[in-house]
Amino acid sequence: MNHPLFQTLRELKGNPRVTVLTEVMFGIPYNLFNPFASVYMLALGLTDQQIGSIASLGLALQVFTALLSGAIVDKFGRRLTLLVADFVGWSLPCLIWAIAQDFRFFVAAAAMNSLWRISNTAWTCLMVEDAEERHLVHIWTWIFIFAVCSAFVAPLGGWFVGRFGLIPAVRGLYLFGFIMLTAKAVVLYIYSHETARGIQRREETRHRSIMSLLGEYRSVFAQLLHSKPILAALSLLVITNIYNTVSGSFWGVLFTSKLGFTNSEISTYVALRSIIMTACFFLLGPRLTNLRRFRLPLWTGFIAFFASQLLLVMMPARAIPLLVLSVALEGFASALVSPMTESLLAVSLESDERARVSAMVYVALIVLISPFGWIAGQLSAMDRALPFALNMALFALGIAIVWFIGRPGFLPSPSQPARHDENGFSK
Repeated sequence: MNHPLFQTLRELKGNPRVTVLTEVMFGIPYNLFNPFASVYMLALGLTDQQIGSIASLGLALQVFTALLSGAIVDKFGRRLTLLVADFVGWSLPCLIWAIAQDFRFFVAAAAMNSLWRISNTAWTCLMVEDAEERHLVHIWTWIFIFAVCSAFVAPLGGWFVGRFGLIPAVRGLYLFGFIMLTAKAVVLYIYSHETARGIQRREETRHRSIMSLLGEYRSVFAQLLHSKPILAALSLLVITNIYNTVSGSFWGVLFTSKLGFTNSEISTYVALRSIIMTACFFLLGPRLTNLRRFRLPLWTGFIAFFASQLLLVMMPARAIPLLVLSVALEGFASALVSPMTESLLAVSLESDERARVSAMVYVALIVLISPFGWIAGQLSAMDRALPFALNMALFALGIAIVWFIGRPGFLPSPSQPARHDENGFSK
């Protein structure tokens, strides 16, 4: 209980505490249904190209919802926006996925699910605006821990698929998702409070329209373009989000078609990845506290990501040891890269304009990654391994970007630097 992560959890109060603790209510249903999303679509008659098109459509619509998110969050407050956007952007899509029959249902669900960008901006503001900077990396680490620990229940989804068949089981998992995600939205609303900055922005925008608030984005966009820390964090997030899009859409397809495993076995390897990631969070997380000393953790993570994707591309069918190694490398890499990149972005955002700058960052992010769902779909139609070769190229680019932004003077030094060893880890 004296572990630094547990110490941070005990010190958290108010909004940071409740947003962290309720994340498991999102993670459990998401990790039950998400591993089967692509094979569920294939079973209902969709093609690889259609799966890729749905991924790109969702991202394209998220451009608009992310653009609106800053103005909406400022005008209506963090809590209320989060409650409504979570229900419309997550609960209702789960109902649509549960009754889906063909391509049209998935298009409708993707359109509604794009509203999660609004809830994401509200949720991020609610969590970090009252948090201390010294807690940020550990807060994000706990978010990822609760998310991946929830994947320990993924084998239960595999059991349902093996027992009842893919389509009936996944329909039931989506219905369970509707119940849990709705409950999570309500609990978070009840036990959170509006942030001081949220109250201020709500008063400032009370008599203004959404369109007039959107008109101010030009100055916000200029602020983004002139901020090296924001651009640095954005470049890394582009790479990790393209990877998430590609893997989320096509890992299950590769797993069952090229590698020759069954649908019910998907969840076993998802749970294994989560176990390894969680262990790495606890072993590595306490040492990742200096956001300005990020080169070694990110280099190590991107190299591990590259190796994991290389194994997926090169391994023969049913090569269980190689698949376990690939999954282990992914879990290790995610534990290094994910909290560090999210924390770099969080600390780089101007606090007085966090909602709008955050919205513009995510608009830029979505514009940059939205074509890659379609691209990966075309590549998968040619060869199921090609989307993961694309991931390899992205991680190689990530290694180069980390070198570039890690040069002396690129990022500002903290006003009160902590003591660290020569590798960038805190002592």
